[in-house]
This record gives sequence, C-alpha cells and structure tokens, in this order.
Amino acid sequence: MVREETRMKRMRMIAVAGALVLMGACSPGIYGKVQLFDAAMQPVPAAVESPEGTVINMINITTTIEAASSSVAVNAKGEFESEKDQIVAGKYKVEATRMGYETNTQTIEVSSGGVKVEFSLKKIKESKRKSVEGSTSDEDKIINPGEVNIQPPTM
Repeated sequence: MVREETRMKRMRMIAVAGALVLMGACSPGIYGKVQLFDAAMQPVPAAVESPEGTVINMINITTTIEAASSSVAVNAKGEFESEKDQIVAGKYKVEATRMGYETNTQTIEVSSGGVKVEFSLKKIKESKRKSVEGSTSDEDKIINPGEVNIQPPTM
C-alpha cells in the first residue's frame, strides 16, 4: 500500500512538473489564417490564386521601438505564425497586405498565450484602362492613377 501511494505521488509530481514546463513554453504569439476574396466577396479558389506570400505585419503599439514589430509571410494554405520569441505581451495592430487586395488591419491584445487572427482580403476592382495612343485630351492621357505600368522602350 505504501509503495502504491509513493508511486502515485511520484506520478503527480511528474504531471505537475510537465505542466509547468509546458506553461513556460507557451510564450506569447500571433497566428492565424488569410483567405482571399474577389471584388464580389466570393472566395478565390487556391487553384486560381494562392494566398502564399501575403505579408502579415505585427506592430506592438504599447512597447519601445526596438521591440515594436515583426513580419511573416503566409504559406500556401493561408496560414501564418509569428516567429518564436518575437512577440511580447501588449497591444498589437496586425495587418494583412497583398498586392491587388485591400489591406486588412485588426487590433488585438496579446498576453501569455497565443492569439488567433483571421483575415479576409478583398480584391481591388480594376478600373477601365485607357490607352495614351489616340488620346484627345490631357485627361485621356492619365492611365490608372496609382498604378505603375512600365514598358521597355522599343527600338
């Protein structure tokens, strides 16, 4: 009987020690998922365009400049996770940005564990493109303000 009680106490001590190790390993972090949508807010199939490469900026707005931000790229499944030991507890502005899509920003509070953030990025509607060739006024010569379309010179 005494031997069984000793074994049970030892098992409880191991379980408590294991829980403490796991709790210490749970440093603050930010993780989540990004999904792409077309201009009509219909999901964009991964076969058409993968969310891979979307940039997630995590900006700590409650700490010093030295530890203020971190960035990661989204994988092909649309998932992301902050790098180990890059996130400290505090308030964060987390933004998902991708060329051709509206930037999405959320404010979150990070404490000792991880915080999940999900983003829905909406495709920016392309305006009707004009050509400089055959333009009749200066207004016609403005081609999609905000868009850069550089063509190599022809010889």
